[in-house]
Amino acid sequence: MSCDQQRLKTHCGFDRMKIAVEGCCHGELDKIYETIEFLEKKEGVKVDLLLCCGDFQAVRNEGDMKCMAVPAKYRTMQTFYKYYSGEKKAPILTIFIGGNHEASNHLQELPYGGWVAPNIYYLGYAGVIRYKGIRIGGLSGIYKSHDYRKGHHEFPPYNPDTLRSVYHIRNIEVFKLKQIQMPVDIFMSHDWPRGIYHYGSTEELLRKKKFLRHEVESSSLGSPAAEELLAHLQPSYWFSAHLHVKFAAVMQHPPKGNAAPRETKFLSLDKCLPHREFLQIVDVPERSDSEGLEYDPEWLAILKATDSLQRTTPDPWNPPENNGLHDRWDFRASEAAMMEVVEDLSGELSVPENFSRTVPAFNPDRPLPHSAPSRGANAQTTELCAKVGLTDLYGRAGEQAGAGRGQEGEEQEEEDELSEYPTDTSGQSCSFNPDEIAIEDEWEEEEEEEEAGEGEGGGTAEIHTPGCLLLPEPKSDVTPVRLPLMNLPAPSHSTPAPLEAEPEPELLEAEPEPLEAEPEPLEAEPAASAQDDEDGAAARILKRSSGESAEPGSTSTTPRIKRRNQLIYAAADEDEEDETGG
Repeated sequence: MSCDQQRLKTHCGFDRMKIAVEGCCHGELDKIYETIEFLEKKEGVKVDLLLCCGDFQAVRNEGDMKCMAVPAKYRTMQTFYKYYSGEKKAPILTIFIGGNHEASNHLQELPYGGWVAPNIYYLGYAGVIRYKGIRIGGLSGIYKSHDYRKGHHEFPPYNPDTLRSVYHIRNIEVFKLKQIQMPVDIFMSHDWPRGIYHYGSTEELLRKKKFLRHEVESSSLGSPAAEELLAHLQPSYWFSAHLHVKFAAVMQHPPKGNAAPRETKFLSLDKCLPHREFLQIVDVPERSDSEGLEYDPEWLAILKATDSLQRTTPDPWNPPENNGLHDRWDFRASEAAMMEVVEDLSGELSVPENFSRTVPAFNPDRPLPHSAPSRGANAQTTELCAKVGLTDLYGRAGEQAGAGRGQEGEEQEEEDELSEYPTDTSGQSCSFNPDEIAIEDEWEEEEEEEEAGEGEGGGTAEIHTPGCLLLPEPKSDVTPVRLPLMNLPAPSHSTPAPLEAEPEPELLEAEPEPLEAEPEPLEAEPAASAQDDEDGAAARILKRSSGESAEPGSTSTTPRIKRRNQLIYAAADEDEEDETGG
């Protein structure tokens, strides 16, 4: 511990906790942990916790890969299976949420969260957990209006529609989170809250991602569900990923009643690739000396109170409202309800380290490419449901799927056994989804960027870190209150590599600054030239989608950027008219 950190602890009475935040993981656990180890040695710090903002890809074996919505040619085992099998153990406590590229059958086993491997914890469809007194919440998946009001009805083997709908956010999870009254310190979502880009350097974002301009200017980019939660929860920090770009913002919330206005520091990070800003370390004060993860009494009380509202059918459902049609519409947790769940757990709030393997792990010496996806119960969920009085949603969905599938389901399973990747839906799905990044486009972009990187000197890249990331001025309709801003230390861009390649001159000139507890004056963050490669025509051949036509009268020969994000989160809601549900 440095002298400054020691003085801070003596003055304030608490330690400062180092939390590493990572964008889209895409199964690259080895690279992420190696990068953290490199930064720890470089900066002389110890990271206490890793938060991953989706696309984690907890793939245990070949069967799990068939439940992941990516084209077959991009299905690779990556490195998670090593941590699941016990070959390796995560060196840092890791907490993650789901995104839109997941082994969905695996995560569905843990609807309320649980261990996917020793020291790696999933937050569930939605969840709140405590670590050293810090409340950490999250919402898995991405928003899609068509599926928002449905129950969690999906169950493997998935068809082309359910393979994608399984990772779409449901209004029941948002309703639960909106019952929270106690302050949340950190919240994670995979896609961004709608409108958050207006509270940071919008022009810098559009310089990096030009094809987002229409959605940004029309305020249609992002998740309206996450926007609601941001306004309600007003967490100190909100971390996201999904759009594969680093972006920081500060949002000043209007005051609630007589309370002082709160401020949220937003940060989105890239995916784990060379020359990309996918990792950031933040400095957060601890609030307790407890070790390990703990259940959150308020959240468990909310889960228990709303259990009867949960559905596992595709029928639309609306949350209860104070409109005379419902006996109860307020499911906020009372002190008595919180004490009740503590009693349910026999007074023990520590999350039990009860991970157990539910399926065989991938064996590279004995691959099983034709193995079917698993669809069994998880003992962690069974135990928590029994203690607190919750419904195992995965088990209920399985029962309903088994009862309703009949002969059609038997024929589908027979077809699955004959195909190596029966659930590859690239180019096959008949349902148009305007609310998510096109899967094929996203992965083709990654392939092109890797090829461009190899052309610049190989697949490995040196760590290059700007001096520091300083957040923009907070923006709000009310007069901002000058609260201390988060001073984010220098980000990491890649896995450590031998220093053989000549670093770019401008990066040699900027010396990284040490991690500090005190914020510095606001400045513009220096742009790394490696990021410019994403927009440079010389870096790679730019594509345009088959449905994209040139502007009338245009004679330009410049190739157009492939607009893979052009219709993310379309504002038009194609749902049917709302129906009142019970």
